[in-house]
Amino acid sequence: MVDPRKEKLIALGADALADALLNLAVHSDEADDLIEQLIATPKENIQRFKRKLAGLKRRRRFIGWRESAGFARELEMLLQDLKAGVNDPVTGIELVAAFYQADNAIFEMCDDSSGHIGSVFRYDARDLFVDYASRCSDKEKVAGIILKVNQEDNYGIRNTLVDCTGECLPEEVIRSMIAELQKRADKEKDEYGKRRHLMLIESLARQIKDPRLFEKARIASWGKLSTAALIDIARVYLESGDVETAHSWLKKIPEGETYQEYERDELLEEIYRRLGNSEALTKLLYQKFRSFHTTDTLQALLDVIGHDKRDEVIADEVTHILNSDGLQESDAEFLIAIGKMDEAEAYILERADQLDGNYYGSLLSLAEAMESDNRHLVTTLIYRSLLISILERGYTKAYPHGVRYLKKLDKLSGLVTDWKDFNNHEAFKEQIIQAHGRKRSFWSKYEVKK
Repeated sequence: MVDPRKEKLIALGADALADALLNLAVHSDEADDLIEQLIATPKENIQRFKRKLAGLKRRRRFIGWRESAGFARELEMLLQDLKAGVNDPVTGIELVAAFYQADNAIFEMCDDSSGHIGSVFRYDARDLFVDYASRCSDKEKVAGIILKVNQEDNYGIRNTLVDCTGECLPEEVIRSMIAELQKRADKEKDEYGKRRHLMLIESLARQIKDPRLFEKARIASWGKLSTAALIDIARVYLESGDVETAHSWLKKIPEGETYQEYERDELLEEIYRRLGNSEALTKLLYQKFRSFHTTDTLQALLDVIGHDKRDEVIADEVTHILNSDGLQESDAEFLIAIGKMDEAEAYILERADQLDGNYYGSLLSLAEAMESDNRHLVTTLIYRSLLISILERGYTKAYPHGVRYLKKLDKLSGLVTDWKDFNNHEAFKEQIIQAHGRKRSFWSKYEVKK
């Protein structure tokens, strides 16, 4: 979509825009840098890129995580200089490679816990490399540069270039890369170094859809295969179109294993669909629905067994939920989502002693839904659990929320007509005063707001 302001800016004329940019550059280093990029010749932009990259390597000031977003923008502008100055693909891939090879200096000078700097390597630099490499006729040279860059990878970022190889190189060149990486792995005495080369082979094998090579590399890397490895191997076989073999690998996972259960079930669902095994697919979808009741898992099940069975399925599952012992906030949310408000209220009331205010995200949505339907007692009990959680933890930053919950409870108390076996508001309030009356920071906020 074109920004409607564009035509208005064009109408201002070149002189007005030039003056505005120059005025902005006085107050913004980024704007000043952009102007220099725009007016530079391609050769000058290449020199700007090389000069900035060299300057980064010499920089000594540490950049904290609060400044990391700004530093990431600086790196993005550096790549923009390269994009603006280089059209020759060979020169382009060599300079992007030089950017990746500066990773040690770049990551050592900053705190990238935010991930901003890593994203520049994984996305901006990667996309620029793919653009140049796709246009380069000498594919062997591209492969050589990728392999050279990946002779070491201290920060786990250079493998980004291997992971995108399939987008710019033909299979025969990729297989030559695999052969070279295998030689490196065979010569490597360090176990970690050997495993790193084998992991790169795995990436390339997956890109060319060679599951047997992927399997071989994974076994050579780890020996005994974990559940995660079995799932990874099955996924590559499935991606290559070998559905039966993918299924056979998933069958190797021990019965009752819950690690990466979601990933395994996603693969099984796709396998059963491709095999046309509606019986196994129905069983799997029913298990997924029962383990996590949502309208999405219900919809997926009904899409297979037929939407005419909706009432029957819901009736059975509501009975199952109400007969269970434990409280699952997701089950209460599901009952509300399908319009079973009476059942949802009964479900929570019977398990009110299990309400845990630490799960404030889901409990808040439950409280709001119950309050909107005038279910005042169950709403009260949910807000009580949220308040108690804050007070017991003594989490002062959350006291304003706790004060809001208590004020909400004050208002709700006049709307509850039947307290059943639960303490009324006065008794509850007396209890928390006795237990937390010394938390003056909380009570002072409550008294001020009262």
